[in-house]
Amino acid sequence: MAEAAVGARPARRNWLMAIGRQRELTLVAIMFVAGAGVSMIAPQFLSVSNFSQVAVLASITAVAAIGEAIVIITRGIDLSVEAMIGLVAYAVARSLELHALDPVAAVAMGLAIGLVLGMVNGFVVAVLKVPAIVATLGTLSIFRGIDYVIAGPHQVPLAGLPAGFSDVSIADVFGIPIFVLVTVVVVVVGMVLLRSTRFGRQVYAVGSNPEAAAILGIPSRLVVFVAFSLCGLLAGVAGVMWVMEFGTINGTAATGMTLAIVAAVVVGGVNTLGGSGTLAGAAIGALFLGFIANALILVGLSQFWLQAIYGVVILVAIGSDQIIRRNVQRANTRSGAR
Repeated sequence: MAEAAVGARPARRNWLMAIGRQRELTLVAIMFVAGAGVSMIAPQFLSVSNFSQVAVLASITAVAAIGEAIVIITRGIDLSVEAMIGLVAYAVARSLELHALDPVAAVAMGLAIGLVLGMVNGFVVAVLKVPAIVATLGTLSIFRGIDYVIAGPHQVPLAGLPAGFSDVSIADVFGIPIFVLVTVVVVVVGMVLLRSTRFGRQVYAVGSNPEAAAILGIPSRLVVFVAFSLCGLLAGVAGVMWVMEFGTINGTAATGMTLAIVAAVVVGGVNTLGGSGTLAGAAIGALFLGFIANALILVGLSQFWLQAIYGVVILVAIGSDQIIRRNVQRANTRSGAR
């Protein structure tokens, strides 16, 4: 009996660790099961056209979530991401409406604006040492305020954009939407950056144990600054995608996106305490939430439920991570005691 109990402990520990490390597979499994259930009520839920539409919309959230994930892995958080997306979206749309820039130059400008805004966040957090949640809550208001001042009551209509500019959102390559391909490229590049470069290892080291990282000589401030800068750059990419997808843009574009982005990161398995998580998980988390939103529409439930669902998803994900972490620590302690 005792030997069986002892043998069960490593198995239990390995099982818990597997769950914690395979959040992506868990989400995919849940989507399949939930999809089967929803399709009984709304058969079109699992159609190729619906899946494609959900994937395109989720791609915008996914790209921004990848940037947010990098910041959270360093033990930070960026609450200003929706304001960066909105400001970039309006700046790009307005420049195109005024014919001030050609489409390529406007896109480049949008990415540059996102990068600069991310650098501002990085400077405040890394150099001025303001807590990330306080700093980005402040820049959320500042960036959104700038957007309101520039935009005023003006709204850029779809007709004000160059012909074909918004067609990118519905274009595809071999049946795969371009937005999905952009997201895949961002995920792959980001994963290579975090897993195969010195900077990536430093990101995880800073998030896992800042004190140990400092002892090892890792430039923590620079790592945090770059993480926030990358978050801003990817918010710029999401802002450009927002213009292409929705066309009609005003000063309130992307309002409320932060909750969905953070929820995607957390449900995708990125630890809010830093040091662990994958960018693929963040992207799949965005797709998961996109399916939830789409399912609500198809079964006739109010979209007001979305905000509550995002909150529940965040609490459940964080709670399950904590339970798994505690159980793994207990199992390791008991194993070490033997």
